[in-house]
Amino acid sequence: MSPADRANSRRRQPRRRSGSAGNAAKPRMRTVRETSAGGLVVDGLDGPRDKRCAALIGRTDRRGRLLWSLPKGHIEEGETSEQTAIREVAEETGINGSVVAELGSIDYWFVTEGRRVHKTVHHYLMRFLDGELSDADIEVTKVAWVPLSELESRLAYADERRLAEVANRLIDRMENGRK
Repeated sequence: MSPADRANSRRRQPRRRSGSAGNAAKPRMRTVRETSAGGLVVDGLDGPRDKRCAALIGRTDRRGRLLWSLPKGHIEEGETSEQTAIREVAEETGINGSVVAELGSIDYWFVTEGRRVHKTVHHYLMRFLDGELSDADIEVTKVAWVPLSELESRLAYADERRLAEVANRLIDRMENGRK
């Protein structure tokens, strides 16, 4: 056998599609799309920088870790993403807010219950109007007011930390526009 033949014989054989001879048929995973919305609701938006806080939710993951994130949830039929953000913030934190600006969207993939999910979440900067923090929502373990300066170290997900940076730049521009 020549060196080229030996190299070719060691190459990985191409994968066969399910249903091919010798392979057990494997069901294809269904892909679904989901769209959600949420917000970074800020108390003290018009006040001193060091007094501004954001309402975050903490959820316990499968490993028992508390992960802090922005409140968000599924867009219901007939709702706009802004309406969903306001509703979800209220449901998950007990806080009422109003949309100030769009922060951007995050999309990611995950697998659950035998299906592959492509999820898009629209996020908004929101102004605190009223209410008191509450972790009454069954999906939420804890809620907290977190100083904006601590969001980078508190938020569990890099995409949400980037949105917090966008929010800080927007707030700075709003502040400069008022001067």
